[in-house]
Amino acid sequence: MKQRLELTWIGKGEEDVLEPRILIENPKYSYGDPDTGNLLIHGDNLLALKSLVASGYAGKAKCIYIDPPYNTGSAFEHYDDNVEHSIWLSLMKQRLELLRELLALDGSIWISIDAYECHYLKVLCDEIFGRNNFVDEVIWQRSYAPINLKKTVSRSHDAILIYARNIEGFTLNKLPRTEEANSRYKNPDNDPRGPWTSGPIQVGPRVESNVYPIVTPSGRVVVPPEEFSWRYSESRLQELINDNRIYFGENGDNVPRIKRFLSEVKEGVVALSLWLRTEVGDTQEAKKEVKGINSKDVFSTPKPERLIERVLTLASNEGDLVLDSFLGSGTTAAVAHKMGRRYIGIELGDHAYTHCVPRLKKVIDGTDKGGITASTGWAGGGGFRFYELAPTLLNEDEHGVMVISPEYNAEMLAAAMALHEGFHYAPDAELFWKQGHSTESDFIYTTTQHLTIETLEYIDSLLGEGETLLICCTSHAVGVSGRFPRITVKQIPRMLLGRCAFDPAKSYDLNIITLPEVEPQDEEDDE
Repeated sequence: MKQRLELTWIGKGEEDVLEPRILIENPKYSYGDPDTGNLLIHGDNLLALKSLVASGYAGKAKCIYIDPPYNTGSAFEHYDDNVEHSIWLSLMKQRLELLRELLALDGSIWISIDAYECHYLKVLCDEIFGRNNFVDEVIWQRSYAPINLKKTVSRSHDAILIYARNIEGFTLNKLPRTEEANSRYKNPDNDPRGPWTSGPIQVGPRVESNVYPIVTPSGRVVVPPEEFSWRYSESRLQELINDNRIYFGENGDNVPRIKRFLSEVKEGVVALSLWLRTEVGDTQEAKKEVKGINSKDVFSTPKPERLIERVLTLASNEGDLVLDSFLGSGTTAAVAHKMGRRYIGIELGDHAYTHCVPRLKKVIDGTDKGGITASTGWAGGGGFRFYELAPTLLNEDEHGVMVISPEYNAEMLAAAMALHEGFHYAPDAELFWKQGHSTESDFIYTTTQHLTIETLEYIDSLLGEGETLLICCTSHAVGVSGRFPRITVKQIPRMLLGRCAFDPAKSYDLNIITLPEVEPQDEEDDE
């Protein structure tokens, strides 16, 4: 067997098969227009991601941004359990595998991480997404002043790893041109075509046919440096000179350069891999933004809205679906909303209620004046639906027997069984036994009533030509199996046992503790 290059650790490959949970809307927290396609989900993100895959969201997310806990081994307020390195990798592996399934074929995933786990995460992502699908690493300047209490280096940056679902044909958008970029264009020779900048015409490696002397207007003869040649053939260069597109300097004595006119420059510029705080904000800016939402409980590790705006500008367009499974204080959802993207945000902690919901309400009401509100011209509108994960479907009773959890009513059970069996839950208004479908002719029906021969005969008489039906029931009459060729009968919970982990006490929480960093000193303190 061909050996693979991969990262190994204790416990790799021993993960539980996850139970797909249904999502239950909590209308108390849903807000605004319910039909926007925007979702907030409260619950363990691993189980939520599994549910999204099973619910038809596979291949739908154009841009995924996540800011997972960094596993630095010590303390931030909203997380309460340290995770050993190998466990962290296992938990990240499960999540990244599901995120890949949710990613569109032309989509990309952006992962914020610091130096403690960055390189391990890079190798893990190479394995999951494919090393050839690695796009680049962005360096974000998250702070502006050194922490003098540090004994070694005061780290002022985090990394963002970028992977495409499929690098073939993958492209990112350009960044809008800035006034600063445009200011680099001048017009020292009063060219009627307007401001221009210049670039070198020597390139490597050397092409002998493009090696020739050039006589400048001052009479000086210039040739390309060793191992280089001119970018253009001699005849093409003469055409450019005749069109006043070659500049020899104010005195006509410089090495020739090609003129590039501002009027001819394509809209947008390619992003650099170094993102300065002056361009995309820093942690101090982010905390001020969150403080405007909840001044009594400022989230410890937010990202500035300008940073997420940069990501979404490059990786998505209006109407695209954006996913963040570590939503935190809600920044990604807020920015996506203001930029006209659809979004799904998943958050485990109580700050789903204390931060995310209030923040998005203010965005929808048009009362959030911070972040990118002014630059985007956002004035309010839209909405979202708020969902919570259902409890585990099966529980042990007092005798140790697996039974359907009492929290499940008939509607929840029907939806859950449709999810487990790969059906789309869509109850028919007239036919009670048509609760969902996998194709136009294949249906599912779930009942807690004892299934009799008479009931099966009645349903069979209503089935159309070519239609089939799966019935999930808690009990049935003797002799139903095989009696009706178009109907398959399975018994709950027996049909589910051994499929996945049904354990209400099992936690998949990625609750990692990180010590709050010492606040950086003001710049003037170090002068």
